Formats: sequence, structure tokens, C-alpha cells
Amino acid sequence: MHEREKELIGLLAEQCTSMADVQSLLKGLFKGTIEQMLEAEMDEHLGYEKHSPVGDLSGNSRNGYGKKTLKSELGETEIVVPRDRNGTFEPQVIEKRQTKTDDLENRIIAMYAKGMSNRDIEDHLRDIYGVDASPALISRITDKIMPAVAEWQNRPLEAVYPIVFLDGIVFKVRKDARVINKCVYSVLGINMDGRKEILGIWLSENESASFWVTVCNELRNRGVQDILIACRDNLSGFSDAIATVFPQTEQQLCVIHQIRNSTKYVSYKEIKPLMADLKLVYGAPTLEAAEYALEEFRDKWGKKYPQILKSWDSNWTELSTYFKYPQEVRTLIYTTNAVEGFHRMLRKFTKTKTIYPTDDAVRKSVFLSIQEISKKWTQPIHNWGIIIGQLSIFFDGRLELAA
Repeated sequence: MHEREKELIGLLAEQCTSMADVQSLLKGLFKGTIEQMLEAEMDEHLGYEKHSPVGDLSGNSRNGYGKKTLKSELGETEIVVPRDRNGTFEPQVIEKRQTKTDDLENRIIAMYAKGMSNRDIEDHLRDIYGVDASPALISRITDKIMPAVAEWQNRPLEAVYPIVFLDGIVFKVRKDARVINKCVYSVLGINMDGRKEILGIWLSENESASFWVTVCNELRNRGVQDILIACRDNLSGFSDAIATVFPQTEQQLCVIHQIRNSTKYVSYKEIKPLMADLKLVYGAPTLEAAEYALEEFRDKWGKKYPQILKSWDSNWTELSTYFKYPQEVRTLIYTTNAVEGFHRMLRKFTKTKTIYPTDDAVRKSVFLSIQEISKKWTQPIHNWGIIIGQLSIFFDGRLELAA
């Protein structure tokens, strides 16, 4: 605790005998602090202090005060606001026409961003601050960030993203007196500096080629000219969509998802030996070795589990993309773990919100969570210098768009 804080607490303790006294004194301190800050802003605006002779020939001077009533957590407080003769003073601490402080609203938005439900926020404000704020009011306050959500979703993007990851996370949303599942699809990009960035989020009840074409076109319209590698789960319609909008982009299917799907119907007794043989495929040092191991897997398991071979055969082109690259690049692109990790953190922030009333409620919750999560994305991903060097060789000339 700082010395000034100790002095203030000591002052409060000496002069107060009840909570009402504390509130009254805090209200006075609030009034005095705001007015002192306004006086300092006026000094800065005019270029000289109050009563200084420097102002005699300055062309502008103080011109009395106006009154304003502010609404804050401490109730209504009347303050005086200094005016200048030319009418050019624009206070910042309390702007013109502002009649309430935003502290309470900022607290509500911060609590919402941390994953608290409207009911939890309501209880917290009542217990800690003695403020009654209904869930409807809290919803209206958090709705004020929707323009920021729209601005973020439409912000300009970089020309080139070496790698992007795509995946979805499901939320329950009310629609026509029913609760349905809606998927929030996230596009996580690794930019030229090697840092993670959520390029955007899209809500949909189902996947389709037209949906993904819309997503890809939005990315292009926001400035993305090229994506080197797109890593994804087997999202329906995405392959054709990205081939249409970004025809040079290589696609890598998530190997981990493929393995999970392959072992879904394998008997418990055979799961270990089958997984060992499958590892010889996806863990092979070269594409040729992987294809040889796949044929051996076919000879051993093909008759018993034909659906596994059918899935690997039909997806092999996009499953095997990563074999051409060195280990540092392989480790990054063979799985969608980067975006899945983001979704795990997102779930932590949103776990108290079991059912959302509207699509916009989902959007603002996810947007605020992204702002919190991305605060930790300050460093490039591991081995980025090696990775970008390798990509510049494999994709000769295409990274120059980013310059």
C-alpha cells in the first residue's frame, strides 16, 4: 500500500463514524479531485496558471464557471467546470455533455469479459457496491460494445499470412423459443512477425461451401492477398472455397483429428497395436516412407477396418502436405492445436454462460474474451525465425507481398 493511500485511509478513519460519513467524504473527495483535474486541464489549454500575468496578452482567458451534475457510483455530485472566453476549452476528464462517469459501465464490461454471467454481475454489484443493476440493464450496457465488435470484425488485415488455422466451437443460443447449437468458427492467423492473431469470427448453424466462400471473400476484402498454408479439421465445403478464393494456398488437414476419427470404432483390445502401426504412417520421415507404411497398414488392418483406410485414402492429399517440410514447420502445421488451444481458453471465459439469448450476445462475449486472451500473445511462436526462413524458400517470392 502506497503512503498516499495510507494517509487517505487515515483521514477517512479520523473523520468518519458510519458508512454514511464515508460515502459523504468520498463524495467530497470525488468532487474536489474532478474539479482540480479540470483546473489543470484549463491551465494546459491556456498555457498559463490561474492569476498569472502571462495571460494578460494571450488572446484567451478564464471566463468563470458552469455547473454540471454528475451521476456516479457515489450518487449525484454537482461540480463546477471552468470556461474560457473563446469557448475553445474541451475538457477530457469529463467531456462536454457527459453527465455520468463511465467507471461503473467499465466495471460491468470488464466483469462480462472475465466470463461472469449477467446474474453474477448483478449480485456482485449489489454486494460490493450497493448498486442495483438488473440483467436487462447489464445487457444494455454490454451492448454498447457492439460497434467495437463490428469495427474489429471489419478491420484491415495484413497482405500475407504465412499460416492460418480454422476450427469451430459450439455455443447454445435461443432461437424462436428453442435452444439450438450454433458454431463460432475462428480463423487464427500467424502473421509475418510470428504472432498469433484472431482474424475474425463467424457464426453459423451449419457448414457449406457458400458459407466458407463468404468467409474467404471477407478476408480478401479486408486486405488478405495470400495465405501460404491453411490448417483445418475436415470442415465441410472449406477445401473448395479456399481453392476458389486463394488458389495457391496449400491445405493441411489436422492429423490429430484424423487419428481420433480412425480409432473411434476400434475395439479396446486392438487400439494399442493399431495406433502403433498408424504412427508409422503419420510419423514417417518422408512422404515415400509414409505411403509405404500406409500400404503395410492396409494389408494388416484393411479387411477388419476398411472405413479407416477409406478415410485416409480420400483425404491423403491434404493429410500428407506436411511431409515436404522440415521438423519445425511440420510440428506447427500437422495439427490445429493452436486454434484449439485458443478455444479451450475461450471456453474458460464463457463457461458460466450456458445459454445465450441472441447471436449478438455470443459475438460480444467472444469478442471480449479475445481481447483478454490476446493480451498474452506478445511473443512470436517457438522457432519462428527458422520457420519463416524455410517458408520463404518453399514459397519463393510470395512473402514479398508483405513487404
